[in-house]
Amino acid sequence: MNIRLFAGSVLALSVMPAGVTAQSLAGSDPHPEVHTYAAEDFDIDPKGVTYAKDIAPILRRSCEGCHNPNGGAPMSLTTFQEVRPWARSIRLRTSIRDRMGAMPPFFVEKDLGILEFKDDPSLSDEELAKIQAWVDNGAPLGDSSDMPPPREFAEAGGWALGEPDLVLRSREMTVPAIGPDRWGDIGLVPTGLTEDRYVKSVEVREINDMAVDAASATVGGRWVFHHMTYSSGVLNEAGTGIIDDTRQSWPIHEVGRNADIFPEKFGTLLQANSALHLRASHIHSNGIQETKAYLEFGLILHPKGYVPEYGNRARMRLGNGTDIDVVPGRAGQEFHAFTVLEQHTKIVAFEPHLHAPGTRMCIEAIWGTNHFTLNCVGYDHNWVKQYVYEDDAAPLLPKGTIMHVIGFLDTTAGNENVADNRNWAGGGRRSVANMFIDLGYSVELTEEQFQSEMAERRARMKSRNDYDVGCPLCWAPVLTEEVATTQQGAQQ
Repeated sequence: MNIRLFAGSVLALSVMPAGVTAQSLAGSDPHPEVHTYAAEDFDIDPKGVTYAKDIAPILRRSCEGCHNPNGGAPMSLTTFQEVRPWARSIRLRTSIRDRMGAMPPFFVEKDLGILEFKDDPSLSDEELAKIQAWVDNGAPLGDSSDMPPPREFAEAGGWALGEPDLVLRSREMTVPAIGPDRWGDIGLVPTGLTEDRYVKSVEVREINDMAVDAASATVGGRWVFHHMTYSSGVLNEAGTGIIDDTRQSWPIHEVGRNADIFPEKFGTLLQANSALHLRASHIHSNGIQETKAYLEFGLILHPKGYVPEYGNRARMRLGNGTDIDVVPGRAGQEFHAFTVLEQHTKIVAFEPHLHAPGTRMCIEAIWGTNHFTLNCVGYDHNWVKQYVYEDDAAPLLPKGTIMHVIGFLDTTAGNENVADNRNWAGGGRRSVANMFIDLGYSVELTEEQFQSEMAERRARMKSRNDYDVGCPLCWAPVLTEEVATTQQGAQQ
């Protein structure tokens, strides 16, 4: 096993027990290659499972968003005639569930940690059992009258979150059919705002001249913008740059990544006389044709006068994108990184970011002698995903908590994402180089906000036997001002 340790704080390493350096706190990866379930265990007659009654509702909810005539998937799965030829493939890909190659691409491990996420398309154990029973018994149509109503789809290239209030466009890039990847700054995009506004959601999409029927079956053959790291801020007097102390970051755009909906209490500020700074783009030739492409940033704004309850994005950065040592031809490699929370923190989203060798990432919280695995998720560099917690399930962590993130890598021939498993690789932006970062984001809470959030959690629990793995102090005694004063007097 190849293990690397990185620290965001010297304290984080100094307080860890010696045994931590010997093995992963998350443990090895014991998950099966496929998850299979017997329909009988759910009181379901396997021979009675049909497409119309059982399978179509699952596909409507979890698959057709991409697998429709206007979607980005390589085939449509909206009718029995479209689905039936792919039945065995659907059985296999859904049973992979939380690893590279799984469909739908939402890789949360369901046997530990927090399981409440926004826009979660993943399938339950019972739904997997239905799909497996249906395919194993001939994939019958059943009674057409049992079919759910058809799903309505946005027009090709439409906005997933609805029509934005503000659309900003990057400059157009011309990308040769074959050529080296391009990294770099592609300039400023003025917002045109004359007053400060808070953003409720942001969705980034690529517009290009690639015909859908000419594109390959992979996202790399359909899109040329692999990712875009951008920020915003107030323009200087000349309009040629961002004033540094007004700059703030935004979630990174990546191929296959979902849009960002910010929590209601946490709006993201877009200032008057501001601009987006598209400072780190990665553009990749598709191997098919010269392509002209640009990005559109669709922003839905809060109403005028909205003021966020939580104003400070947490200063938490987990991982290491620089001094990484990935050896060739080895599975089970691990990277570890630690940092200490300086303020009470609510984690809004977990976003694992590795590169081609990456297979899994876990995030953990250590408070006192308690160690909590918040989540482990599989990783597939073809589908970089963000996992946004439901507001009432997001981790609520006190200041002083040690955060620990673990990345798992595989550079053997068994990992088909690795171009050449004979080569050593270090850190870098290219996909043949590596990164090890949690790109998720958090908000800082005052003591009053922290106590209020925990009180809301406790109110939803039936008893102290209900435990929230993401809230280690939820059942801790609340230190009232009177008690605190008495204790301080006794100590004097």
